[in-house]
Amino acid sequence: MPIRTLLVDDEALAIQGLRHRLERHSDIEIVGTAMNGREAIRAIRTERPDLVFLDIQMPTFDGFAVLSALADIPPPLVIFVTAFSDHAIRAFEAEAVDYLMKPVEEDRLAQSLDRVRARLAEKRLSEEAERLAARLAEVDPEAVASLELPSEGGPERYERVISVRDQGQIFRVDVDTIEKIDAAGDYMCLSTAERTLVLRETMKDLERRLDPRKFQRVHRSTIVNLDNVRQVKPHTNGECFLTLASGATVKVSRSYREVVARFL
Repeated sequence: MPIRTLLVDDEALAIQGLRHRLERHSDIEIVGTAMNGREAIRAIRTERPDLVFLDIQMPTFDGFAVLSALADIPPPLVIFVTAFSDHAIRAFEAEAVDYLMKPVEEDRLAQSLDRVRARLAEKRLSEEAERLAARLAEVDPEAVASLELPSEGGPERYERVISVRDQGQIFRVDVDTIEKIDAAGDYMCLSTAERTLVLRETMKDLERRLDPRKFQRVHRSTIVNLDNVRQVKPHTNGECFLTLASGATVKVSRSYREVVARFL
């Protein structure tokens, strides 16, 4: 199924260059272009594209104002394309798929499109499941009640990538690479095989962003990626210790013993 795509930029050459690069991707269908924020809002409402490549600094409305003006309709996926790096954090807070710098590199564009394809596949699967459930409800309402359907509480609502600003840089962290998370006041230390990054966020808020089937709190101040657990060592006082893939050891307090049951 083609990905209906809108290009928004106040520079004609930028639109032309991006169009040329996108032509190499057979599933991208360009349904229109816009050269300012007002045109972008009109085009998105009319065309209802799957994906918008959106410049940030434009006449009349900037890219963020465009998104704010569309709050009453289902939003398209957005990839910001800009010559300025200082809007990256705000872009990811707006739940953009990606943030590309001009001139757009072929490899980075391909990575962004892969993320778009994955998100659209999840969305279409969820929509198809809902359609099937609606048809089944007409025949057997009791059967629908027992189905586990994708929903706002399903896995698609959880973060796949977390943006972390650390030491003046912005890191895009794939959540699957996170081994454990340790709390330090209002800061979270995200540990991967490569580095530890500091994120200003509470444990409670971060827990809501992560899939509980994979990330579980094992201590008042520690969340563990269960996929990284390699060994469980019981302790005589009712606590136990988890050995992670990196060799790190994490204590599971008695209050979180139910987590250990997943490995027994």
